[in-house]
Amino acid sequence: MPDKAPWITYRPELKVLDCTIRDGGLVNNHQFSDEFVRAVYDTCIAAGIDHMEVGYKNSPRLFPPNEFGPWRHCHEADLNRVFAGHHAEKTGLKLVAMADAGKSDWKEQIIPREESVLDMIRVAFYAHQVSEAVEMIEHVSSLGYEATANLMSVSNISETEIDTVLEAIRPTRATVMVIVDSFGHLYREQIDILYNKYAAAMEGTGKEIGIHAHNNIQLGFANTIEAIILGANRADATMGGLGRGAGNCPMELLLGFLRNPKFKLRPVVQLLQQFIEPLRQTTLWGPLVPYNITGQLNRHPRDAIKFLDGPDNKNYLRFYDEIVGDY
Repeated sequence: MPDKAPWITYRPELKVLDCTIRDGGLVNNHQFSDEFVRAVYDTCIAAGIDHMEVGYKNSPRLFPPNEFGPWRHCHEADLNRVFAGHHAEKTGLKLVAMADAGKSDWKEQIIPREESVLDMIRVAFYAHQVSEAVEMIEHVSSLGYEATANLMSVSNISETEIDTVLEAIRPTRATVMVIVDSFGHLYREQIDILYNKYAAAMEGTGKEIGIHAHNNIQLGFANTIEAIILGANRADATMGGLGRGAGNCPMELLLGFLRNPKFKLRPVVQLLQQFIEPLRQTTLWGPLVPYNITGQLNRHPRDAIKFLDGPDNKNYLRFYDEIVGDY
């Protein structure tokens, strides 16, 4: 087989976003050291990654600072401390934060783009929050940020709800509409349907389609490359698949698939060795049996997380019987 990659794996316009600190922070309440965050930042630059999502712009009222680390709030003082001197024009890396509808004091927390090291705000929302999401997108766009629309838990809502959301997002200034498989439930056929639906709804707007996949049934990578093959030009991944519950599409697999010479795998492998693998000694994530079960049942992984945090966390059969009985 020739080494030259087919067009589906080499598209210069395709951009990769690392969400290790934002999504990975859900496993440890965002209690990452500055050294860890900076190591991911340096790795993203060395690896040629386009965006790094550094955390949430979530409300300190709802997520008390004595319980959550700084990357749950991304105060400008913390951003400036760790990313001092950052300029996307020099590094080739854009910094990103996520703001959740219903969880962010976004009118107060998000300052004008020229006063921040952040380049993009990803607006995350559930279908019933789409009105607030539209307002958030317009607000952050007016402040000078690139904005994306991330409809969460898409596997758990009706087609009518999806259509309603897409209709509302279409006229906004969001540059990307992201397919988000929050429960890690989707299969290839469903990714195909959703991609085609999203792409048709955004046709003529210039908006790109993105993919954010979770790995509950070990399809995070497969579903990501399926979306890419179909035409998605924004792809999310995390170092070592670090993320809530079963985790995400692993960055080390995604970069290998893309075969774009701008992406370098060695810095990622170095980060895995020095920071990610040692984290496994104290932090649990990955496609474990309880997450497989919640993923197959299209349920939020919170039940599996609670089970794995309990004293009887090897009794998978008990968990299965309890959760299937509740289904």
